[in-house]
Amino acid sequence: MVGYITVNRQELKLREFEEYRTWYCGLCRSLKHRYGVSGQLTISYDMTFLVLLLSDLYDRTPKVSSTHCVSHPVGKKQEIRYTDVTDYAADMNVILAYYKCLDDWDDERRVDRRLFAAVLSKGKKKAGIDYGRKAALIKDRLDRLHEAEQKGETDVDTVSGYFGDILAEVFAMEDDEWESTLRRFGYFLGKFIYLMDAYDDLEKDEKHHRYNVFSCYKDRDDFESFAKQVLTMMISKACEAFEVLPLVENAALLRNILYSGVWSRYNAIQEKRAKEKENTAPVAGDTAGEQEMIRSRQQANR
Repeated sequence: MVGYITVNRQELKLREFEEYRTWYCGLCRSLKHRYGVSGQLTISYDMTFLVLLLSDLYDRTPKVSSTHCVSHPVGKKQEIRYTDVTDYAADMNVILAYYKCLDDWDDERRVDRRLFAAVLSKGKKKAGIDYGRKAALIKDRLDRLHEAEQKGETDVDTVSGYFGDILAEVFAMEDDEWESTLRRFGYFLGKFIYLMDAYDDLEKDEKHHRYNVFSCYKDRDDFESFAKQVLTMMISKACEAFEVLPLVENAALLRNILYSGVWSRYNAIQEKRAKEKENTAPVAGDTAGEQEMIRSRQQANR
């Protein structure tokens, strides 16, 4: 995953953000313990959200400790918070990161991603021992997604649905009464993430002649409103499923992420594009006609 599911820090109290950070640091420590430094490099805010949600849903009491880390090697130790869900999220994170690296290699021929996939391969196999069915489904859906992208699929529901299937599988940690709700939640959250990533990368993909599901829509007069409507629909359906879950301890943090944080990157993209548009807006003398008039007047005055 690509880090779109994060908090809106401006709307959190300092205490709330510090608590969120302890869960993030807990995931980081789990990744290092289980997969070494290479595992730590795969950490994402998206998986921190998974830990917060499932730990709350299944009433896991977090273990709290403190430690130094790469980001804070000296001075005060950093508090970390983790449960058995943290280890599950670490396993899923490594599996996803491995296949994402291979996908980046197939799409962009990025040697660094191919090399990192090789580094992660041992960890992926280790995680696959306990979660073979999930790993197989993730690979299958990424293969289908890659095939659809290669064919130039234009239907946003079809291509985003493959990534939706992946997150549906990831969020369904247990086979229990909450499985169907978690699958529905993960499905629409996955679709939102895929489409937000496509919206974010549109200009870059166009520049490098790479597939993007929004490419065939970008010339529509209502493209911006269309993209916003699609994204809103996906996250709204995810939120409908989320509100069914009996969450208590982490509910405020989770709602901050789902109702505000997920739009942080979108708002940043909008601001960037607005500035770019403002900087490229024509000024006096910019058009060919105006420049010709200026030259004519200059010659007449000589």
